[in-house]
Amino acid sequence: MIPRGERAVLALVLANILLQVIDGVATFAGLRAGFTEGNPLLGWAFAQLGAGPALFLFKLEAIGALAVVWRLRTSPLAIPALVFSAALYTAFSALPWAAALASVQYM
Repeated sequence: MIPRGERAVLALVLANILLQVIDGVATFAGLRAGFTEGNPLLGWAFAQLGAGPALFLFKLEAIGALAVVWRLRTSPLAIPALVFSAALYTAFSALPWAAALASVQYM
């Protein structure tokens, strides 16, 4: 059984992984709907590797970073870092993509 303090960190890590998956799927859907990527580094990677492989690699790296935070879960900075990361991905990725994709008229 996971100790109580670690459960909060685990929940935040899993929430951040879910946000990474949502961001990847929404980005791919947005590109297919005609939107462009706002991150210039990711845009460059799209041109070099293609959207699918570039998104996969970037999301794999992000999830790898979350695994590092999990390994450092006893640090007093683990929970604030995970909360901050989730807030940023929600505010600057999930919500904007949701608004953009909601505006698309599908036939």
